[in-house]
Amino acid sequence: MPRTLISSGMKFERIASYSRAVVDGDMIYVSGTTGFSRRSGRYPEGVIAQTEQALRTISWALGQAGATLADVLRVRVFIAERQDLLPVCRVVGRHFRRIRPANTTVCTPLATPEMKVEIEVTARRGSGTGARPRRRRRPRG
Repeated sequence: MPRTLISSGMKFERIASYSRAVVDGDMIYVSGTTGFSRRSGRYPEGVIAQTEQALRTISWALGQAGATLADVLRVRVFIAERQDLLPVCRVVGRHFRRIRPANTTVCTPLATPEMKVEIEVTARRGSGTGARPRRRRRPRG
């Protein structure tokens, strides 16, 4: 099956030659997504609003691929300011509480000063059904 490219129509996708998401079989790879709002043409004020907007855009891209946030296996979060860690974690946690995907969060400068957060995800269509955390004893040592 050939891969499918999903575009949100943002000019930077054309400039940098990337897709918002790439679908290969049941796997979906969503590119780093910032809190930029196409509706307003700007970044919302504050890291919480930007995180919510990034997750709306990611949800849209997953929907274009026939998936939902429940199908996410891995999340990578990049935040510009260390003090924003807890607010971002709370928003991400609210969206992924039931499925608990693997997550890496990194504090790093982002492309422009108004960017506060960037999120990328990897998902597999249909993987969100029946996911529940398993508790095991901690490894020794």
